[in-house]
Amino acid sequence: MLHAVLSAATEGGETHSPVIPELYDILWSSVCFVIILIFFWKYVLPRVQKMLDERGEAIEGNIAKADEAQRKAEAALEEYTAQLADARAEAGAIRETAREDGKKIVAEAKETAVVEAARVTSSAQAQIEAERQSALVSLRSEVGTIAIDLASGVIGESLTDDQKAQAVVDRFLADLEASEKAAAGETK
Repeated sequence: MLHAVLSAATEGGETHSPVIPELYDILWSSVCFVIILIFFWKYVLPRVQKMLDERGEAIEGNIAKADEAQRKAEAALEEYTAQLADARAEAGAIRETAREDGKKIVAEAKETAVVEAARVTSSAQAQIEAERQSALVSLRSEVGTIAIDLASGVIGESLTDDQKAQAVVDRFLADLEASEKAAAGETK
């Protein structure tokens, strides 16, 4: 195909090359180029440069804002960490106080239980002693009645005089207690 174009150009008698333009084409193309270049240089390029500068400033402003936000976030994190450490320390102190209070409560409960046990024991001993005394009085009375009946049967006369009978019973019981104490003293 190139060969056909070259042969057609040489047949017409022209020696002009189709690859190299004519001088008037170069001149008018240069004039158009210079006009467009001046137009771009004066109007388009400054606007583009202004737009790029504004974008650069906006980007730098956003970077500054991001840096500021990063610093604030780091400060908030440090403050949060400090508050968390304080809260943990306070929780530890509260736990320790609760332990001490628990120990005090347990000690007070033990002390109260010991006092209550001593009171119950003392009350029980007093009640036992009262019942012992009551049983002893009742036993003396019954033993005295039985002893008088037996003595009346042995002697053959009636011992109905209360003072005399009471004196006999008391002497008999005193002798009985004395013999028990003597027996207990010998076994020791």
